[in-house]
Amino acid sequence: MCLDSSAPTPAFAERELQMPVPRANELLIRVHAAGVTPTELIWYPTTHTKGGAARLDAVPGHEFSGVVAGVGHEASGFLVGQEVYGMNDWFSQGATAEYCTTLPSSVALKPARLSHVEAASVPIGALTAMQGLFDRAELRPGERVLIHGGAGAVGVFAIQLAKRAEAQVFTTASARHAEFLAQLGADHVIDYRTERFEDQLRDLDVVFDAIGGETLRRSWPVLRPGGRMVTIAASGEAVQDERTKAAFFIVEPMHHQLAEVAHLLDQRALKTYVDGTVPLAQASTAYLGTAKRLQGRGKVVVEISTSAL
Repeated sequence: MCLDSSAPTPAFAERELQMPVPRANELLIRVHAAGVTPTELIWYPTTHTKGGAARLDAVPGHEFSGVVAGVGHEASGFLVGQEVYGMNDWFSQGATAEYCTTLPSSVALKPARLSHVEAASVPIGALTAMQGLFDRAELRPGERVLIHGGAGAVGVFAIQLAKRAEAQVFTTASARHAEFLAQLGADHVIDYRTERFEDQLRDLDVVFDAIGGETLRRSWPVLRPGGRMVTIAASGEAVQDERTKAAFFIVEPMHHQLAEVAHLLDQRALKTYVDGTVPLAQASTAYLGTAKRLQGRGKVVVEISTSAL
């Protein structure tokens, strides 16, 4: 499944593409399931090559779960037949297809307790939360953190990981998710539809923003002097505002973090939430927002049929 380069707006086409061939340092993955990040359709790497030229027939979906089908002669750490999960480069052809390629450093063994569909819902959300909270914000025990978008694909992991770090966790979400997010570890859930978080919070140590726009702009005053802002939804604002540019980051695939997350999932110390699945032929509905969702929590996953692989 790839983007139709001839369409004026994001559109999908089901096409037979050339079988990817792993480079010397790459793995070939037979994909069983791919996680969906709808905003990927408007990201620069989806429409451009690394050199800046227009990119044609881009395959979306850069997080996956599957089986190693081939190993480049310089690649190490994995064997053909092993079940893995992880990510691949944003400029590469993605995983909404039967096969994709990736680097050994971008995957880890799939959590044994999870199905491929469940595992495919994890990499981007969990690594974004982990890198934002700990690598960027350096969250410490006892600190107070506000997580915007608590019921989203990143938020559900950010709440769990912040609570494991013994932080005091505040989050914004709709009221219908309040009980669910409290069970994940949120100490206080603020209904963004009826309440203004800045009327309730002051002197926070960290704000983790997955919403951007007005929500991000309203978040700066709730930080204490020296407080840390982290945002994953500010590519436009970052061009204008130096503070926001410094706070903005893009997740990177990390083998050791994927392995740590897999361990937590297998130990039931971390949970993932699949909000719906669609077959490969209907992948466009997941990206365009028309796929049926279960409860509006977590991530939609494309399930790749393995019968013909």
